[in-house]
Amino acid sequence: MKTETLQRVLAGREAKRQFALVTHLESGGQSILYLDGADEGEIEVDTGLRQAVDDAIRDDRSGTVVGSDGDMFVEVFNPPLRLLIVGAVHIAQPLARMASVAGYDVTVIDPRGSFATDDRFPGVTLVNEWPDEAMPPLDPDRRTAVVTLTHDPKIDDPALAAVLRSDAFYIGALGSRKTHAARVGRLTESGFAPDEIGRIHGPVGLSLGAVSPAEIAVSILAQVTQRLHDKERVAA
Repeated sequence: MKTETLQRVLAGREAKRQFALVTHLESGGQSILYLDGADEGEIEVDTGLRQAVDDAIRDDRSGTVVGSDGDMFVEVFNPPLRLLIVGAVHIAQPLARMASVAGYDVTVIDPRGSFATDDRFPGVTLVNEWPDEAMPPLDPDRRTAVVTLTHDPKIDDPALAAVLRSDAFYIGALGSRKTHAARVGRLTESGFAPDEIGRIHGPVGLSLGAVSPAEIAVSILAQVTQRLHDKERVAA
């Protein structure tokens, strides 16, 4: 790999961009193709190669693709999937475990130290700060999902306000339709536009008839998964 190409790979990872390093298996030529449509390097990129690489990036799948100019190896570089859970409540416990198994780096945010403990969330990153203080350093990106679960406007609303204008691919908030309507009213009064507030999935989760905390966690993770792939198809 040329030094210039390595520097581009490192810069892309630092910037949390979604991209792939494409290597022509016969000539050794290389290019970097970004999911946003840009490309840099030596390989001529036609429509077929562009589509194949975009599909590989969306699927987190490295491998060989057949291009019009020969076989290419596509090495995918994606930022990690993250789930930021606001509220260390009962639903958060199975949701954190399930999301970890599904490949997400999970962070639980709750200023109430008695809720967000290592005993209740073993192996999970815990942030005992108010969400409006915790979110900026976490910098939610387009590989990040955010779910608020406390039912407490003093905790949930600042979290939503901090992420509605972020690149997070999913934003969900627990609560009934009545609770969500009141939430929409508060956010509107705070200056958020309808299209911004419309990013919130509320009530959170797919309609599965879920009752127990574990079942609700399943419905939430299912909706996050659905949105992840819908979002990336749109981005393509």
